[in-house]
Amino acid sequence: MNAPPQANFETLLSRIRSPALLAVARLWNEARGAKRMPRWSDLKSPALSPYSKMLWGYNYDAKTGDFTGSLSGRKLEKWVGEEFCHSPLSDLHSIVNFKETNAYLTKIITVPLAVRSSGRLFMVDDLAVTGERIALPVAEDGKTGDAVFGASDFVSPPLLKPAELVHENVEWYKI
Repeated sequence: MNAPPQANFETLLSRIRSPALLAVARLWNEARGAKRMPRWSDLKSPALSPYSKMLWGYNYDAKTGDFTGSLSGRKLEKWVGEEFCHSPLSDLHSIVNFKETNAYLTKIITVPLAVRSSGRLFMVDDLAVTGERIALPVAEDGKTGDAVFGASDFVSPPLLKPAELVHENVEWYKI
């Protein structure tokens, strides 16, 4: 996860393989307009509704450094439950997974950067759930990150146990 950022946002767009994630990334880019990052309200576009099941998000409190679930598409909600929204990140992940995920989200917010990952996205016991994930910063003022907006494209397996989040083949991009 410590690899330096690659190129720029246009390079990110060229690397995304999922047509749905490419559409989400383009809509994020359109929503920000001339700003560095869009606001949550900029992302409330009907154009995103076809992708709503794969969307997720976290709000960030700069004073405490804490993330709280703020958006959960139907695919994710099946795994984490309806309590995802308004729950602290630390309540949503195991201790080991929390530390890695917190560092991942913090980097997106504080640098800020866009990120793409592919391969294993989740582990459920020994079952690897593969696909592609993007995460993009959001800022109420258009410049200082205060949320992460993301989307994950994968085939949902039958769920028997909680999923462990995996960050594999991570690529960082300047915005």
